[in-house]
Amino acid sequence: MTRAARVLTLAAVVAQLAACGGATPAPPPDHRLVGYAILPAASFVEGPTSGQFAGGANGIGMPFDTMQPAQGVSALLPETSGRFLAMSDNGFGTQENSPDYVLTVYRFVPSLKTAAGGEATIGFETAMTLRDREDKIGFPIVAEQETYRADSEIPVDPAIKERRLITGADLDIESFRRMSDGTFWFGDEFGPFLIYTDASGVLLRPPVPLPGVKSPQSPLLGNDQPNAQASGGFEAMAQSIDGSRLYPMLEKPLDGAPEGELNIYEFDPMSGAYVSDEPIRKYRLSPEAMAASEFVALSESTFLVLERDAEQGAEALHKKIFLVDFGVTDADGYLVKREVVDLLSIPDPNDIGGMGETFSFPFVTIESIAVFDENTIAVANDNNYPFSVGRHVAAGEPDDTELILLRFQERLADLTVQ
Repeated sequence: MTRAARVLTLAAVVAQLAACGGATPAPPPDHRLVGYAILPAASFVEGPTSGQFAGGANGIGMPFDTMQPAQGVSALLPETSGRFLAMSDNGFGTQENSPDYVLTVYRFVPSLKTAAGGEATIGFETAMTLRDREDKIGFPIVAEQETYRADSEIPVDPAIKERRLITGADLDIESFRRMSDGTFWFGDEFGPFLIYTDASGVLLRPPVPLPGVKSPQSPLLGNDQPNAQASGGFEAMAQSIDGSRLYPMLEKPLDGAPEGELNIYEFDPMSGAYVSDEPIRKYRLSPEAMAASEFVALSESTFLVLERDAEQGAEALHKKIFLVDFGVTDADGYLVKREVVDLLSIPDPNDIGGMGETFSFPFVTIESIAVFDENTIAVANDNNYPFSVGRHVAAGEPDDTELILLRFQERLADLTVQ
């Protein structure tokens, strides 16, 4: 370990001790890798030509003629028989370079490699595309334009116009939750907004803005000054166990907030409104983290939070999952947290991941956690195709989408922060 790494680790320990009122935090619970599968980086579905404004990287040329890449997984929802709904984000990373990327949710059908063997593959299909069929969105979208951008002569694809497909220049969806009637709420970073759709992805109402908060990309910004960071909106959103509440969480601190302070809000999906304009809880990032990228409920009061730094490959130092309890806060009002998984050092006694007894998940963006069963979580990376190379830094090859299962000895609902 380098001196810089030792200093960073010490800072993290000091911060955690402070958060726990000086008490020694509980060690991570026993867990191990039990499943592994890969969706190759170059995985596509038929659709409008994409990547016309994104350039190329890592040996991959653009655009992708009459194709959309199945990439950028930012949220997972479990289905039956080991399947998942996998939500792609805004596309190629920015509002400016993604006007031809259609917002899509895929269905993943993994054939997991386990201790008993297996293929380590992921079959996939399109589950739904987001579209504003009934003109609900309330602000101009790409589908209403003749060209993708004002500075471009490239015409908008007829399918986008005719179906009013929503693209990565309109919204940046980063999280989603399913309601008991099959409808969905999506968390967006551009507003930040909460987006309500039917089971097929059709918008049912205008996006719901967060009161008093706007990002630089908000279509409602007008002459206001933004107070949310770019790419700092609703990356993460938990759903209560009974399904009656959503808890969207800001990915990064608001302007003027204490360093590392993230707000968690409470939203009533039945009324389509926030319970309060003020956050109900505050979370503090570890000193080495730059964002929180996932928030998942385990019980009525306990949740998992995924933190990450901005590095990949051997440079990655902080990709961790923490447990919090809404009923346990420190003297400053922040949720007390307990580390439960270091994604850079996952026990793998059966060498399922092919790296020996320790498996690493060294991706710059890891943004998905789903509860798989009462002892197991699924985790997936956002591969940022074709830009991220966390698994293949030396070769300069784009990352695949990887899906892993982590099993805990304890039931997830029984985990405690202290």
